[in-house]
Amino acid sequence: MKNLFLICCATMLLAACSQKHTTTNVAATNVMAYYVPNHNWSTEQLPLNKLSHIIFSFTEVLDGEMKFPVPELDQQLRDLVAQKAKYPQLKVMVACGGWGGSKGFSDMAVSVESRQKFIDSVMKFIEEHQLDGLDIDWEYPGLSGDNNPFRPEDKENFTALMKGLREAMDASGKKYVLTFASAGWKMYYDHIETTEVMKYADYMNVMTYDLVGGGSPFTGHHTNLGRVKNEDITQTPLYAFYQQREQETGKKREISSAESIIDYCIELGVKPEQLVIGGAFYGRSWKGVSPENNGLYQANKGVGINWLDYNKIRSQYEDKNGFVRHWDELGKAPFLYNPTDSIFISYDDTVSVKLKTRYVIDQKLGGIMFWQLTNDTQEPDNLLDAIYKEATK
Repeated sequence: MKNLFLICCATMLLAACSQKHTTTNVAATNVMAYYVPNHNWSTEQLPLNKLSHIIFSFTEVLDGEMKFPVPELDQQLRDLVAQKAKYPQLKVMVACGGWGGSKGFSDMAVSVESRQKFIDSVMKFIEEHQLDGLDIDWEYPGLSGDNNPFRPEDKENFTALMKGLREAMDASGKKYVLTFASAGWKMYYDHIETTEVMKYADYMNVMTYDLVGGGSPFTGHHTNLGRVKNEDITQTPLYAFYQQREQETGKKREISSAESIIDYCIELGVKPEQLVIGGAFYGRSWKGVSPENNGLYQANKGVGINWLDYNKIRSQYEDKNGFVRHWDELGKAPFLYNPTDSIFISYDDTVSVKLKTRYVIDQKLGGIMFWQLTNDTQEPDNLLDAIYKEATK
């Protein structure tokens, strides 16, 4: 009897531990992760209990169909889908395109026949891999992006593509999720029929990162939440540059932000609950930056450190090795500056992603997403932890 009692206790303890591992607190908003497989993260290590959606990246448009560019991605996606047995709240999606994978979109979307060929391949892919949806990451309709083919009629063809995908998904009788990644700057929306597209998409994932690129002649926040007005930066070289460009072109230049582009999308007619803002689990840097204003909005001499995932920022740069963390109250964003090496780094940290999550909840937006999951640190109190804690408190 004693042995039976001990066995029962052990069984209940194991069950409780298992339940603790898979139980998910209910978040007040969607938390969506773009995900690129990384050998440092096994599928079992992924913190899937903290996500509503995970978007496996990337497929591409190849020979007019949606396919993986390399075959090993297929099994990695299947391994991820298998985790749904432990995380029933999780929706597993696949992204098609990306910055370097959008060359096939314009030619595919050009006719009814070519669009249908692609849509048929999407539905076959989704059903074969038992996915919950698709994210179209065409960078960008009507624009060259990474030296991609493009044409003016991409504007209408993108709408037709999204309409066709939605109709095919609905005809299946299953509730598939359809999203697309949009740019965090206004010119993008001149090249899509925004309100028409949103009739067919569940969410627009606004890439509120890379708002300032590595090729910019001036430093800045690449993923700031807060709106910064031109009158706030009058004492900086960036302001003088904006004034000069306005005189030359007649167009006013402004600092980009998540708040400003979300307001703009709502003005265009997008429902707030369809808008998802982005967090950056990586940083951008510049070299040759003068120390005024701790390097913010200053001229630079090019890209500093080429790629900085958050794991590296936290372990090697954040208040380390001569870099000092600063906080911009207006931009609601952190940055690092090393006065000895004259290097400036813009990034998201746990404070800024928490503020982004609170903004999403307070504004009743559709959620927060980020690029990308395996750039995070696996240490406690990481970026996803900050998002999840704010979303579930």
